[in-house]
Amino acid sequence: MIFMCKPCTSGSNMVSITLLKFFILLALLQSLMVHGQPYQPNWQSIDSRPLPGWYDDAKFGIFMHWGVYSVPSYGSEWFWQYWASNVPSYVNFMKQNYRPDFTYADFAEQFQAELFNASRFAEIVEASGARYYVLTTKHHEGYTLWPSRYSWNWNAMDVGPKRDLVGEMATAIRKLTTKVHFGLYHSLFAWYHPLYLQDEANDFTTRLYPEQISTPMLHELVENYHPDIVWSDGFEKTTGPEYWNSTGFLAWLYNSSPVKDVVVVNDRWGEGTVCHHGGYYTCHDRYNPGTLQNHKWENAMTVDRGSWGYRRNVQLANYLSAEQLIASLAKTVSCGGNMLLNVGPTHDGRIIPIFEERLRQIGSWLKVNGEAIYGSCPWRAQNDTKSLDIWYTSQKNGTTVEAVYAIILAWPANNHIFLGAPMSTKMTTVAMVGVEPPLNWEAGPKGVGVNVTMPTLNPVQMPCQWAWVLKLLNIK
Repeated sequence: MIFMCKPCTSGSNMVSITLLKFFILLALLQSLMVHGQPYQPNWQSIDSRPLPGWYDDAKFGIFMHWGVYSVPSYGSEWFWQYWASNVPSYVNFMKQNYRPDFTYADFAEQFQAELFNASRFAEIVEASGARYYVLTTKHHEGYTLWPSRYSWNWNAMDVGPKRDLVGEMATAIRKLTTKVHFGLYHSLFAWYHPLYLQDEANDFTTRLYPEQISTPMLHELVENYHPDIVWSDGFEKTTGPEYWNSTGFLAWLYNSSPVKDVVVVNDRWGEGTVCHHGGYYTCHDRYNPGTLQNHKWENAMTVDRGSWGYRRNVQLANYLSAEQLIASLAKTVSCGGNMLLNVGPTHDGRIIPIFEERLRQIGSWLKVNGEAIYGSCPWRAQNDTKSLDIWYTSQKNGTTVEAVYAIILAWPANNHIFLGAPMSTKMTTVAMVGVEPPLNWEAGPKGVGVNVTMPTLNPVQMPCQWAWVLKLLNIK
């Protein structure tokens, strides 16, 4: 709002001019705040930034946890913490396999990544159908996959592979893929960094670690690699966002960074921020609420149910099947979320065959059924009124629903399926994505619901192995 001043009829004209300048400046500042620029270092301002549209359209991403923990590859990526905390299985593992004076730092020399080929990783990511990719750059162990100035002798250039692994992946993703956005994970804290331990000993009344390590690292990552996603991980212990100066960093990221117009961030910026602040919410690992949410969210989950990093002691039953993963994707997208699916590379730089197989299986499904996922919107119903094996998405043109998709997770035994949520019209058509011609259907009682006759197909004719998609036009 611009304030208008009456002409001064008494006193100094200088006062009138000064007031006019003041009100004009105030109006300009209000205008800037209304339009969201510049963003201020407080949550009200930071949270007002619109989420760049590419992220909601993408729906599916690939996560990779990779670090020194990939060398012992036992238990989980929290190996160091569990060993140092005397968890019996980890202590016994070390006693049985390593010399008594072996330290966690000694694992770094064995993290050679000698078989790592960034182009192959990028090809697998693209084959998965993912539209974004997030690489761990530093987990809670503090080791960085790039030659950080703030992690001397504890990074992939100084010890281990002697390579900039982040840089190689950034180049490969951008060179070899056409639709995949590049993102970076960064853990705010480090379990055993001396400055973090010193702050912890001072009940976090000092800020040595964020001021000298974590915040400069974040700036370094953004300025060097221009990520489209900054996936922060930091809500442990009693460290709130004030300790991390999270709003200060985010104000810089949104106002001045080289990715200010495209970058998206999550909600893990210190204790109390999860599911409350940030660009999109992750809430907790493997978050999949099953109902429509009022804020954009992400289901960060793993192919291996029990670990984010690669582990050699995993059992086959711990790997989710392609059918289970596609069901999670359907449920997630139907309720307005994105799914970020993690696989853990090995210490020598491989994506093991079962991980690769799962990613390619999802990609083959998306090649057929991607129109029900990419760029979709939640419909008025998420799962069907009659079956939890049916999940809905829609495609819109503005506010007009152009198509509704019913993702069928279980093929009906009698080849007939009743969709309880749609209301048919005289113009309604039903087709299976990837199959011609349209399917036969009948309206349910009083036009509520649609009885669909599924096509009779042999295995070769099936458009996909799991989760068949019906496309409905002209329904209410």
